[in-house]
Amino acid sequence: MSLELKKRIITSIFLLTLVLLMLFYTYVLILSLIVIGVISWIEFYALISKIFKKKNYKDISSRFLCKTISLLYLSLLIYLIIFTKLSKPEMYVILIYAISISIMTDIGGLVIGKIFKGKKLTKISPKKTISGSLGSFIFSIALIPIFIQYLPDYSILNILLITLFISLISQTGDLFISYLKRKAKVKNTSDLLPGHGGVLDRIDGIIFTIPVIFLIFNIF
Repeated sequence: MSLELKKRIITSIFLLTLVLLMLFYTYVLILSLIVIGVISWIEFYALISKIFKKKNYKDISSRFLCKTISLLYLSLLIYLIIFTKLSKPEMYVILIYAISISIMTDIGGLVIGKIFKGKKLTKISPKKTISGSLGSFIFSIALIPIFIQYLPDYSILNILLITLFISLISQTGDLFISYLKRKAKVKNTSDLLPGHGGVLDRIDGIIFTIPVIFLIFNIF
């Protein structure tokens, strides 16, 4: 087993343990979200600073705009999660479902992509393949039997479509951050998590799926 793989496994165990603690202990959830939000914002701003690095008016304005919008966006996500946990337990289950879809989307893309390889999905992220994208959808669908009991007001077809849509949003979020990394000419948003890269590398899909799941289940 390579040193890099060992690092990835150890980091994954730590992250999984943290997620479980966040599910059962509200104070761990709140503290972890604040820490994750701050680190993610710092990593995002570091990317933007590498992309808009000139001292002209355009780049300075772009950095400030991205800094402000990203800070407000992450703050809103943290508020939504905490508010849901404390005030809407039924919605919190759905939120966990969306996060689980994002996680399974990442795992499916990695596993199926490595096994079948094949044609590249896009030039934005050369390691991503069409087979990996299909694997992301398939792994996400595997969650339906687990969560369908929590969605009694929705038909199986609607749940299937929602699951596929959330997986698509997660993949799009991943590609968006990959695009920024490519523009900034960096491999990862940071090296904070051994074997994984930065915090933003791990939650890039999740931060896009959370507001979407709120809109779907509160409007439709």
